[in-house]
Amino acid sequence: MIEVAAAIIEDTDGRILIARRREGKSQAGLWEFPGGKIEAGESPEDCLRRELLEEMNIEIEPYAFFAVNEHAYDTVTIRLVAYKANMRGGTIELSDHDEYRWIQVGEMAGYSFAPADIPFVEQLSAH
Repeated sequence: MIEVAAAIIEDTDGRILIARRREGKSQAGLWEFPGGKIEAGESPEDCLRRELLEEMNIEIEPYAFFAVNEHAYDTVTIRLVAYKANMRGGTIELSDHDEYRWIQVGEMAGYSFAPADIPFVEQLSAH
């Protein structure tokens, strides 16, 4: 099982940051909450700080555990841990994604999310 962390980053207007996986990546074309694989000995929070700096050139501060979801894809099972986070600095520059958007929770239904992220979308929409 692969341990992965995802950041649910909310801006001051209550919008959530989502990103679309670029061609050539697994789940290409699907939207997700940004994050990445947790390295050995790394906390989910430290993983998110590192991954968002590497993949989007932004500094974030995870502040609260949100939820966890296990999902079995064809060849691998992932355990996705989500944290709510604030953006602290930087300007978004994409490397693993081809597009990003700040959207209201009510707009999430209009996007095709990666299967492992869908339970988080449902939880956010229920609140």
